[in-house]
Amino acid sequence: MADIAPWIARQRDAMLAQRGHAWLLHGPSGLGQYALALELARAWLCDAPTAHGACGQCASCHGIAVRTHADLRVLMPEVQMRQLGWPLAEKAQDEIDEKKRKPSREIRVDAMRDAVEFAQRTSARGRGKVVLVFPAEQMNAVTANALLKTLEEPPGDVRFVLASEAAHQLLPTIRSRCLAHTLRWPAAPEALAWLARQGVAQEAAQVWLRAAGGRPDDALALARAGRDPQAWARLPQALARGEVAALADMTPAQAVAVLQQVCHDLLALRVGAEPRYFARADLPQLGALGALTRWAGQLRQEARGAEHPYNAPLMLEALVAQARETLHSRD
Repeated sequence: MADIAPWIARQRDAMLAQRGHAWLLHGPSGLGQYALALELARAWLCDAPTAHGACGQCASCHGIAVRTHADLRVLMPEVQMRQLGWPLAEKAQDEIDEKKRKPSREIRVDAMRDAVEFAQRTSARGRGKVVLVFPAEQMNAVTANALLKTLEEPPGDVRFVLASEAAHQLLPTIRSRCLAHTLRWPAAPEALAWLARQGVAQEAAQVWLRAAGGRPDDALALARAGRDPQAWARLPQALARGEVAALADMTPAQAVAVLQQVCHDLLALRVGAEPRYFARADLPQLGALGALTRWAGQLRQEARGAEHPYNAPLMLEALVAQARETLHSRD
């Protein structure tokens, strides 16, 4: 079984002591919504559960580990299903293999209808059934409504766990039918110790945890992406010099997100607050408050079309030019 972060284990244990057929785990990305949801599913289905979760040794635990448990249904966008090793339904896999369509970036209504039908069946192993939905905000209105009636009148032996990084986007009727749990932020020393156990060097862990705004799952993803932590630290100064190469390994969407972090930290400095994503020493002492405020608005506009740019290299050049102009502005 994977190394469960201690803050996830504490939340799991507290939730297992409570009753409820449907949980909504919510909070910003990178706090472990998926990990906590899967821990709950393991414990609920385990043949020999304890107050501290699943045993990790039984046939049920093995079935979840190899993604074949008959009483667990996982609903995700197909893109994430494939990334996390969950098998797609046979029909969906055939359609993708035959190039009839691309893997979905939403939770498809067909998958939800299959899950609702699954919830009506008898448990295969006699420990009940679990439906795990992540990220729940990727349900569109049709998909969410397909789930709603089952949440209102659930079969006796099924539990639902919805994990979300943007719970405000869920239908109010979905939220009202779930017990809500807000994911907790771990303290930096605990997060750094966990990153070290995942093989991230201490100095790099400090850089990436800061870059992720204190969110350990996001920090681990940054560390595993293969980027140079020193290059990250040098990025704000490189932008001030107009170096397009500073963003060369990023998609336009990633570049806009990083520029928003730089802008956030520079604005924080101008109003006397501490930066969040970069060390103070790594930030250029440039950019007037008015120019930075305008830049923040421009970046919000850019973010709306960054996933589908007309010309990615030209967009990166324009973004760096915009950053340099802002950082050297005096008004």
